Amino acid sequence: MIELNRNKFPEQIDEEMELQGTTFIKEVWYRFKKNRMAMVGAVIVILMICIAFLASQIAPHDPYEVDLTNQFSPPNSKYLLGTDIYGRDVLSRIIYGTRISLVIGLIPTLISMAIGSVLGIISGYYGGKVDSIIMRLADMVMAFPSLLLAMVVMYTLGASLYNIFIALSIVGWAGTARVVRAQTLSIKEKEYVEAARAIGVKNWVIMLRHIFPNCMAPLLVMLTMGIPGAIMSEASLSFLGVGARPPTPSWGLMISNGKEYLFSAPWVAISPGFSILIIVLAFNFLGDGLRDALDPYMKQ
Repeated sequence: MIELNRNKFPEQIDEEMELQGTTFIKEVWYRFKKNRMAMVGAVIVILMICIAFLASQIAPHDPYEVDLTNQFSPPNSKYLLGTDIYGRDVLSRIIYGTRISLVIGLIPTLISMAIGSVLGIISGYYGGKVDSIIMRLADMVMAFPSLLLAMVVMYTLGASLYNIFIALSIVGWAGTARVVRAQTLSIKEKEYVEAARAIGVKNWVIMLRHIFPNCMAPLLVMLTMGIPGAIMSEASLSFLGVGARPPTPSWGLMISNGKEYLFSAPWVAISPGFSILIIVLAFNFLGDGLRDALDPYMKQ
């Protein structure tokens, strides 16, 4: 799989010798685990997923329980991150908010990538008028700032978590379509694709079995990069009042509700803001690590 190049540094030669005879998956894992920040990001992401699944077991209080006698209680042994204006436990709301952030980050990103992948493969494979129409449509979507376009969709459909899924799915497909189209233009000229055409394999079979699998590496990187973008978009929409509705424990909504008390009760807004920072950085570190591990130019 790997040819040794004696013009390289000794440590590079040792690495190539160690990877001799390994499978592609093992090779990617070997390169990925050497990236410390990527490993840190992966651990944080796994931890966040565990928190989301076990939220009802690990949350110390009911995130919706109102206790007006404990308004703006500072962090203490009972409420580790304090309480908000309604006396609700901030830590419990952040834990439950992890579910919302991960679901909002994952599902719309997968939907938009599925749409973009299909349109990108069709555009690159058939070319001509089909390619022109799809790419001009992608240009129209990319001409608007994604957050502004999502706000327009939310104002049209109404503020709710379900409509956020629709809004983020609509605005996120164009970038994926362009990347997949570029991959398709390169792959469709390969000998094995031409051989499949020569023996009469149907176009949709070629696209599904030969082209799409070879687009998985960039799509995987785009997925890890797209999730934090969707999380930030949901938080921004909720902060602006067109996303999640009260009393949903959305991190963006928590920041919006706590911004007026930033000096008197800073923990209400700072805690969810720090949570957004951590999860976005973790996914970015993970995406950078996957890109470096999968990029063939990083192996030179």
